Amino acid sequence: MKLFVLTETPDTYNFYLCRKENHTVLANFFSSSSTKNCFKDRKNSLLKVFFFLFFSLFFTSCGVYSFTGASVPAGAKTMSIQYFANKAKIVEPTLSAVFTNALRDRFTSQTNLEMVGKNGDIALEGEITDYSTKPVAIQADQTAALNRLTITVNVRFSSRLEPSKDFETSFTQYIDYSSTDNYNSIKNDLINKIVSDLTDNIFNKALVNW
Repeated sequence: MKLFVLTETPDTYNFYLCRKENHTVLANFFSSSSTKNCFKDRKNSLLKVFFFLFFSLFFTSCGVYSFTGASVPAGAKTMSIQYFANKAKIVEPTLSAVFTNALRDRFTSQTNLEMVGKNGDIALEGEITDYSTKPVAIQADQTAALNRLTITVNVRFSSRLEPSKDFETSFTQYIDYSSTDNYNSIKNDLINKIVSDLTDNIFNKALVNW
């Protein structure tokens, strides 16, 4: 039997250096800008796929949701808003045009629907039924401290894709002003404020509170 005698011990220092070099190579690899960009790009791609799938499922099942709060039925592409004739006892000459244009602007600015002349997927029509001013806040001397301007519109809303959401409703808004004010000088501002409130209420009833 022959015995082999180990005359040299392993070079632990060289072994340590070898491991250190390998570790350094791996560390340099994972810390390199190209590797970081690779992992970052892959992460971003996965996030894009996730959000695409999420919103696709959401829009398909619930309709199209606008970040303004409007919920438009899936498949709806057009809307039509007819001219609102003034059928009130007192006819303010510019009120019909002011109200109709404001309502159209409200819907076009808050949805992606295309405005068409008639028969839209979402359609609104109606008439102005009241335009009046009367005294309120009667004082001790039987004089009015305030007057109130009131406007009422009757609205018929229809959705071709969701007929169960159709409605016909009257909307009323008013604003008080001092009886000492010259009405003709403030009339346009008062009308614009009331019309803004009315269009908000109609829009919310039609598309937000679904």
